[in-house]
Amino acid sequence: MRRSISYAEPKVALAGETKTWKFIFTPGADLPKGARLKFDLSSKGRDFDWEIPQTNLKAKKNLIWLEASGKKALAAKEVFIPEHSLPQFEFILPGDVKAGDPITIFVGSPEDTTDGKGNRAQTNTLRRRPFYLFVDPKGKGEYKETEIFHLDVRGNDLHSIRIIAPSMVTKNQRFDVIVRFEDEFGNLTGKAPEGTLIEFSYEKLRENINWKLFVPETGFINLPNLYFNEPGIYRIQLKNLVTNEIFYSAPIKCFAENQGQLFWGLFHGESLLWDATENIESCLRYQRDEKAIQFFSTSSFESEDETSAENWKAIYSHVSEFNEDERFTTYLGFQWSGSPGSEGLRQIVYLKDSKQLLRKKESKANNLKKIYKSHTPKDFISIPSFTMGSTTFFDFENFTPEYEKVVEIYNAWGSSECTKAEGNLRPIVSKSKNGIKEKPEGSIRRALNQNHRFGFIAGGLDDRGVYSKLFETDQAQYSPGLTGIIAAAQTRDGLMQAIAKRSCYATTGPRIIVGFHIANEPMGSILNTKAKPGLFYNRHITGFIVGTAPVKEIIIIRNGKEYKKMNPNEACFDFVIDDEEPLDKTTLKVKGEEPPFTYYYMRVLQEDEHIAWTSPIWIDLSPPAIVEKKKKV
Repeated sequence: MRRSISYAEPKVALAGETKTWKFIFTPGADLPKGARLKFDLSSKGRDFDWEIPQTNLKAKKNLIWLEASGKKALAAKEVFIPEHSLPQFEFILPGDVKAGDPITIFVGSPEDTTDGKGNRAQTNTLRRRPFYLFVDPKGKGEYKETEIFHLDVRGNDLHSIRIIAPSMVTKNQRFDVIVRFEDEFGNLTGKAPEGTLIEFSYEKLRENINWKLFVPETGFINLPNLYFNEPGIYRIQLKNLVTNEIFYSAPIKCFAENQGQLFWGLFHGESLLWDATENIESCLRYQRDEKAIQFFSTSSFESEDETSAENWKAIYSHVSEFNEDERFTTYLGFQWSGSPGSEGLRQIVYLKDSKQLLRKKESKANNLKKIYKSHTPKDFISIPSFTMGSTTFFDFENFTPEYEKVVEIYNAWGSSECTKAEGNLRPIVSKSKNGIKEKPEGSIRRALNQNHRFGFIAGGLDDRGVYSKLFETDQAQYSPGLTGIIAAAQTRDGLMQAIAKRSCYATTGPRIIVGFHIANEPMGSILNTKAKPGLFYNRHITGFIVGTAPVKEIIIIRNGKEYKKMNPNEACFDFVIDDEEPLDKTTLKVKGEEPPFTYYYMRVLQEDEHIAWTSPIWIDLSPPAIVEKKKKV
């Protein structure tokens, strides 16, 4: 019996390329007049997806049509299937097609496509990208046969060079650098003019380094065993000797002595390109290789509509498989949405593999108290998220520090630092009735003023669960955030030990390097005047910022209010401040036996409007020691 044949021409597309694509189907059996063919591009219609064509044969641009048996072009009809907003394209054969006679579906233009009249390919690379053809020989709408066309999407012309390097190193510490040669869409590419050379250099370059790099076919290269022999701020520089373009790495701060390592990643975030629930393997590869982050937690919502049992099994299997110490640290996590106010929205991050998804509909997981009671802090951390959202807010009345070591101060839908009136730089804003507004009860400053103690992290973009309808409103959307953790080692335990000490900070996306100390103690520290009596008279505050752009403003927040503002207007800045106001004049009072306290944190604003927030430092005012007078004998 003859078999059908399906193939695409050309077999390779360049990302974002505009062309006329041919999908050729040779049936293995006769197809009678009236047989139906339905073509599916498998595109979701997003900006980076494969362009959806039109069906009007009079149009000469971005058109889909069919040709068979030498007959004139056959127009397609748009058909829609349930739960899909974009069409598939149906053709009804006007005559018989014999077995072995090719049927060609064209997507593009019947004219020359050099002027951009064709159809645009997707802008992300993908090996064996599928297109589907459903065949109904009887013409009754019963598509029982499926043909698949495959086409490789590869990187386009070399456009930029991205340098992936550590943010913090120690003098003479060896480290590796990854160089990515990318097209205009950020895909790896080896497509550069023949003879292209890239010159490697950096500030204070050692004389014995004189490297010229070729652009490899793989699109990336590893440069091992680099080191700096002097403390300072460095940027690795690569110059394209053909175009004279110069590309820089994010800043690298080299310390004289070990200060720990700075690791970047996300506990809460989603990729528009790869859905973490349906395509977990592709999502993890994308975060590790394309985004070059060092840790990542899954964050699908717990409901069965969002995450099926089968999805969850695939997620925890891949999370375990991808976890690799000192390269890419993965955590199994999910989002749990409770009662606004008393519970709010949580990102629960397990510390071990293959754990159960806690569904709210189940009695043992229908409120946070039950979840915490049936587990221990060694099982997971619970991160309050989007605490100022009107439908997700958390008032911190039931704050549980054993589980809630950190709080999400920012994600792509806004900051929960404070209200807009109080100076929030990226407030939660919507004019629509269906949008989410800010809720002051969930303000992080308000919680800090009530003596709740936690570090700051940032979340990324999210279009699932409670966030799913925000794209359809005028909800303000910002850049995805990023979390920096200063830890001794890039392992699950190492990162969680740092989280427990609140040794972390949040940014709105860029890898801004910051340091914030009081009395030489780092961000996240809890100090007291009993151990350090001098703090009563003076808080010696030091800090540094190594920005990815000039720094417009630095604000030191003390007890929820602006204490000190600096405007350096340069990318790298160090400062020293002495707060000499007596501590008992500045402290916040709390109910119960807890001592009065003062807290400080730093907020950095760059000229490009990106922000960083350090975790706070607390100082407790301990009661003076009571010295009993000796009675005279």
